Formats: sequence, structure tokens, C-alpha cells
Amino acid sequence: MEVKDETIIYPLPDDVLLNEKENKWRIKLPDEYKEFIKKFNGASPVKDSFMCNNHSYAIDRFLSILKVTGERDDEFYDIGVVRTQLDERIVSDENLVGTELLPVAVLFAGDFVCLDYRNTDETEPSVCVWNHEESSDLDPVTYFTSNSFDEFLNMLTE
Repeated sequence: MEVKDETIIYPLPDDVLLNEKENKWRIKLPDEYKEFIKKFNGASPVKDSFMCNNHSYAIDRFLSILKVTGERDDEFYDIGVVRTQLDERIVSDENLVGTELLPVAVLFAGDFVCLDYRNTDETEPSVCVWNHEESSDLDPVTYFTSNSFDEFLNMLTE
């Protein structure tokens, strides 16, 4: 993957931080996603476009995984911060413990690419687009994009 100059957010996450986040979110991140985030944390890809639901989308940037301290301007790109902001708009059951949709990239116009843990075993989530305009509390609207994160990356074009 090629990323735009100087868009990677440092420090890059390590296995300890990734394990901490997995435990907090009660999910298992796919291995290909872990390898990606350890290399391209928060980066903007050169190939940033993909088709989904007969619509062309463009990635603004991938989200990052950081130890959030409240002291950095780029923390609003952290997955945990974004999850908190989206709150009940990315869950369908308010009593759920864990994660159904994990935002991993912000798209132009406010939508997000998410790992979707709703309809699959928890080690291999599919990938979807979460639509911010159509979603409401406890009613997330998503569009299936690919069967895996790796498959999603292979869909990206310039």
C-alpha cells in the first residue's frame, strides 16, 4: 500500500496496545488489519476510491490506534475517540457488551468504513460502509463492501 507523504500518525501501535484495545472492545482484530495498522496508522492512502452499493466512495484517511491522552490534536482520528462520538448510532442493541461495528477509515462526507462483527465469527469480520445520514440511535445503516479487510484493500483505486 502506498500512502500520502507524512500522513502516518506516530507512534505506531504495538502488540501490547492492540491487545489492550481488543480486550476493551471485546473483539479479535484480523491479523491483516493488525499488520496494516502497525505500518500505516492513520494514513491517507494514494489509492483512496472504491465502489460500494453502486456509489463511489473516497477515503479521507484510515483511523489510528493511539494511547489517548487528550494532549494531541490528531487524537480525533483515534478509533476509540470516533467510537465514542458515534455512540449509539453504530450499535443495534444498547445492552450489547462489545463491538458490532468498528470504524477503521473516515470517508469524505462523514461516512465510515467499518469492520462488521455482526454477521460473522468474531475473528473474521466483513467490511462495510456505515452511512451517517441514514443511521439513527440503535439503527445503524450499513452497506456490505467486502468479506475481509485484505479484500477491501485490494478494491482501492486512484
